[in-house]
Amino acid sequence: MSLLSQFTSPFKLRQRGIMGMNQRNHSYIGRYNDRSLYPLVDDKLKTKRIAQRAGATVPELIGVINSQVYVKRIHDMVKDWPGFVIKPAQGSGGKGILVVVRHKDGVYVKPSGAEINKQDVERHITNTLAGLFSLGGKNDVAMVENLIQFDNVFDGFSFEGVPDIRVIVFKGYPVMAMMRCSTAASDGKANLHQGAVGVGLDIATGKAVRAVQFDHPVERHPDTGRLLSELVVPNWHRLLTLAASAWEMAGLGYMGTDMVLDKVKGPMVLELNARPGLAIQTANGCGLLPRLHHIENLGTPNTPPTPEERVDYAAEQFGVRPKF
Repeated sequence: MSLLSQFTSPFKLRQRGIMGMNQRNHSYIGRYNDRSLYPLVDDKLKTKRIAQRAGATVPELIGVINSQVYVKRIHDMVKDWPGFVIKPAQGSGGKGILVVVRHKDGVYVKPSGAEINKQDVERHITNTLAGLFSLGGKNDVAMVENLIQFDNVFDGFSFEGVPDIRVIVFKGYPVMAMMRCSTAASDGKANLHQGAVGVGLDIATGKAVRAVQFDHPVERHPDTGRLLSELVVPNWHRLLTLAASAWEMAGLGYMGTDMVLDKVKGPMVLELNARPGLAIQTANGCGLLPRLHHIENLGTPNTPPTPEERVDYAAEQFGVRPKF
């Protein structure tokens, strides 16, 4: 049973502080997000460029394939890169992401150990360009990025994939966070709807407070058996500060900032989302509304707080106790 389905009336939902889809769309996305800014975050290539201009760390771009006539160039493009990721610039929900951990002599190996050939890789790019994975089925481009180096601190918390961290940022303040840990059910993708585990994180410390899979509470990772209550995200303040600075980068008042922790380069911005989902409430076992209302009631200070100051304020106001 999901957190939302435990309540039957809108009144009880409001009492718990749970935000529904209609309220999210009308009161927050519609009110605080200028639609003219959507292209900056709906296109991952544009997001990467604005993040780089702002000095944020992002996964290294190997190249871009924007036409069918260039599809076969992929093999030369990645020949000196041990691993890489191909993703649609306008994809959503993890669709169309192909991860290759190693390759040799035209044989490409996925995180699961499954092997694909040159034609499989080319076909994936062709489908990407045709818009098979993009928002609204529009023609797209294929981005080729360097493989993120999985931080050993997360061993056992994710299966055949790199976990990412979703932070809801409202008016520049990080108000709620979770880590999405891939599983066999999610095919190595950090997508909750496909079966990834969502771990709610204390906004003050980066420690796990609760974990769910398919909306049901879980204590251990279903594939590795790792106790999820042991999860703690290192470099938490630095990661949250980078997430909070997305407000200055993109100008969106209400957004989801997706982060990853690289073993060498530390926190990185993966993408920004102008319409973040609401499953983060289930992962944390609490609603967004009290935190959003708190930030709304702050008003506008004479001197705008820095990202670091906003992170410190959020940690003080919204820190929670573990619920395992």
